[in-house]
Amino acid sequence: MGKRKPENKLNDLSGKEWIKFQKSWFVKNPPARESELLVHPAKFPEELAGEFIRFFTKKGQTVLDPMAGTGSALIAALACGRKAVGIELSEKYAEIARERIAKLEQDLFAQKQMCRIYCADAADIATLKIPKVDYIITSPPYWDMLHAKGAKTQKKRRADKKLDVTYSADPRDLGNIHDYDEFLSRLTDIYREVAEYLRPNKYMTVIVKNVKKGGKIYPLAWDIGREVGKFLALKDERIWCQDNQRLAPFGIYNAWVSNTHHHYCLQFRKEKKIQDMQEIDIQKLLDESREGFRDYVLNQVYVKDGDKLMRVKVPDVLPEDTSDDSDE
Repeated sequence: MGKRKPENKLNDLSGKEWIKFQKSWFVKNPPARESELLVHPAKFPEELAGEFIRFFTKKGQTVLDPMAGTGSALIAALACGRKAVGIELSEKYAEIARERIAKLEQDLFAQKQMCRIYCADAADIATLKIPKVDYIITSPPYWDMLHAKGAKTQKKRRADKKLDVTYSADPRDLGNIHDYDEFLSRLTDIYREVAEYLRPNKYMTVIVKNVKKGGKIYPLAWDIGREVGKFLALKDERIWCQDNQRLAPFGIYNAWVSNTHHHYCLQFRKEKKIQDMQEIDIQKLLDESREGFRDYVLNQVYVKDGDKLMRVKVPDVLPEDTSDDSDE
């Protein structure tokens, strides 16, 4: 008899398909957008979202996009046979997403509802009573770059066509925050809230890129990796390259300024018993119980020492209590 094929606990892919996805970079050039989707100033392609969804979930599982826009990730999830939940701050974009999804559900699922969209602030996810999900895929605003002077030409082209040049004028819209540290803090808080709805050992993908403003680079992707990595384990990155974009002569004959045609797809994992750990008194832990702090697989506890997370082996058999509390 041949070797028994190992159980695939993560997805429905073949070994060949699995290995192909493990390549750390890929080229994906989005096709031309449908006319009703041009109104949104930033959108990632359904094909890209579908590849990640197929890798990180099985059919029938639930995918969440807490910043759903016009529904790209939700459409991709449904097309892959998954359920979907979306949260979108803008009523206009949420309505576009609803219309797109209603048509797809009618075509694929005989009007059975496989997706729910909430027009709400993702920061208020706790009030929405959504179910636990198996995967989160999302892309945040790239700070306030839609307001940047360098985007003037693109903004004029969009304005001339009566298309949106920013996401909204809503003060809750992260794209309207002009202080970088405040933006990063607010975004991190949202991801922390959203992560509560991710099942243990499941993944979150954040699609983002570093941004340039005022002659300086702001490492947004790396900062998200660092901050979100404090409550979800940062496991890896895949780099999405676009090779069909026009090159511009930024800084020519004067200074180095690159044409940024790549994004970071950051993979985070919700690992058991690691989130938001405080300092633990190991002796107290041994005295009281092994339950609740141990990693179920590795038989270990995790202890925070400054910025470092240390593993401490818990013995299989706890030492007996030799203290004598009896009165002499």
